[in-house]
Amino acid sequence: MRIHEDTCKRLGIFFFYDKDGVVDDYVPTLLNGFKPFFSEMAIVVNGKLNEEGRATFLTYTDKLIVRENKGFDVWAYKTALDSYGWDKLSEFDEIVLFNATIMGPVYPFAEMFEAMDQRDLDFWGITKFHKVPNDPFGRSPFGYLPEHIQSHFHAYRKSLHTSQAFREYWDNMPAINNYFDSVGLHESLFTKRFADKGFKWDVYVNTDDLEGFSSGPITYAAKTLVAEKRCPIFKRRSFFHEYRDVMTQAVGNAALDLFEYLRDHTDYDTDLIWQNAIRTMNMADLQKNLHLDYVLPQSMGVSIPQQRRIALVIHVYYMDLLDKTIGYIRSMPEGCDVIITVGSEENKHVVESRCSGLPYHVDVRLIQNRGRDVSALLIGGGKDLMQYDYVCFAHDKKVTQLSPYSIGDGFAYKCFENILASKEYVSNVVKLFEDNPRLGIAMPTPPNHADYFPSYTFPWGPNFEGTKKILEDLGFDNIPLDVMKEPVAPMGTMFWFRPKAFHGLLDREWKYEDFPPEPNKVDGTMLHFIERAYGYVPQGNGYYSAYIFSDRFARIELTNLSYELREMTKSVTDPWIRPNLFQTTVAVAEGKRFRNTVLRIVKNIIKRTPVIGPTLVKAHEHQLERKEHKK
Repeated sequence: MRIHEDTCKRLGIFFFYDKDGVVDDYVPTLLNGFKPFFSEMAIVVNGKLNEEGRATFLTYTDKLIVRENKGFDVWAYKTALDSYGWDKLSEFDEIVLFNATIMGPVYPFAEMFEAMDQRDLDFWGITKFHKVPNDPFGRSPFGYLPEHIQSHFHAYRKSLHTSQAFREYWDNMPAINNYFDSVGLHESLFTKRFADKGFKWDVYVNTDDLEGFSSGPITYAAKTLVAEKRCPIFKRRSFFHEYRDVMTQAVGNAALDLFEYLRDHTDYDTDLIWQNAIRTMNMADLQKNLHLDYVLPQSMGVSIPQQRRIALVIHVYYMDLLDKTIGYIRSMPEGCDVIITVGSEENKHVVESRCSGLPYHVDVRLIQNRGRDVSALLIGGGKDLMQYDYVCFAHDKKVTQLSPYSIGDGFAYKCFENILASKEYVSNVVKLFEDNPRLGIAMPTPPNHADYFPSYTFPWGPNFEGTKKILEDLGFDNIPLDVMKEPVAPMGTMFWFRPKAFHGLLDREWKYEDFPPEPNKVDGTMLHFIERAYGYVPQGNGYYSAYIFSDRFARIELTNLSYELREMTKSVTDPWIRPNLFQTTVAVAEGKRFRNTVLRIVKNIIKRTPVIGPTLVKAHEHQLERKEHKK
């Protein structure tokens, strides 16, 4: 059956779900693209819908159905179909089911509808999933997943939707209780079931040439589909895809390639992606899929816009490190403001004297020795910093609880070398913020050498609940945190930031009594909660967090990570290590015997694998913590 566009009566049924009921701007952009091609539109919402979202949807239709969040998209579509009834539906030449898991249009939908209207089909879609030789969902009667039209867009022509087979299919739809049911019972089987009955189908974006390259080209060849095949849509999931899946199927470039192509070569507003992604996606997923790691030159600079107000806030505590600290201060652009906080009158005089000749507007501020570097920023700098465009925060660092002291010095070196490596490097950091208006904080990655490696692997430590509460107290109670995913935060509390991104934290009335008195614990305190919250307050304000490296330090980082990965692999395949790790796993399951069991073998593990051994033990401790958290 072909469609005559001039006389076509087409119904669009749009499914929407958002856990908070918020309709971000990418949704009306999508609907505006489709609207000219629908004679009528119905919108079905599972779960919440706020008043702004309701008002938005009512500009497109009077048929707005808000229902319980049950049955996924399948039963949302069924609800809409049932609300019309088969007699009414038979008046439409084509019924289109589509949902908010897609973004677009990248190209006018007119191209797609004009092309597909000419094809003699009973049903069609935009993209397809290729055949998978096994059944990962355990639902297929065929023992494999047939190639199928992806359910983010199905178009049913009258020849199909008026058939008895189609009506019986929807009238007898089984309960859809989870994602596996949705894909395994409906999406993956629909196409073959009706093709086997003699109904003709096709997709707009032909990916037959990608058969064998990927089962899901919309995910793993997204740029190819958009750039070479003029695919008008792309998937939200590209930006929060489970990275374990990404790394088992590709090298990890797909989402970044897609985003950069959209940004640089199409008219699609990529800020629509940022708006939704920052509000709804876990920052660790975004960080990995979009590779929010920036390597910047430290020997080749760029000009800094003269109108930009830039400041350094640095807390100075160790007078024996002052020369080194001043060396890093000199990396700031001349003429900018430098706010130095100190904890005593004596130190204030020393610092003022030593910094008197620096080419900056130096302001040495006396603060109380309570709250350490956190109070130095939030009280010593505080609301004054809201006047700046960009601020760097740093503090001298001496770790004395680790031996030898070179371990802690390495941590300080990593922090400073990746925020204040040189004047040229700082100019590139400023340009990074200029070029990326959604960037809220840029920071070094956590330390991963020596005793820090276990914490690098499990950086939440005992701080997840405390961080969550701090954020809630600040009014950021909808940030998508996950204890199972690593925090994206400045573990050394040294970073560059956009003060607008710190609204609610920086401009709050902090008091020294808000912070714990000395002596402080090495972990699990309010100071550690705020350290992690630094990475998420920007997200609450609509900005993303990213890691930065000087090009020189990136060489060191790559070497370290490559070495540690190989050592880890060798460790877990060691014939002695494996059974002992199994013992710790059993101990985790038993709970109370856990620590005693680990203590019996930990010395031997560390002796055999001095770099990775502590992390293997920490991994099992982390399993126990996650088990307790779930309780």
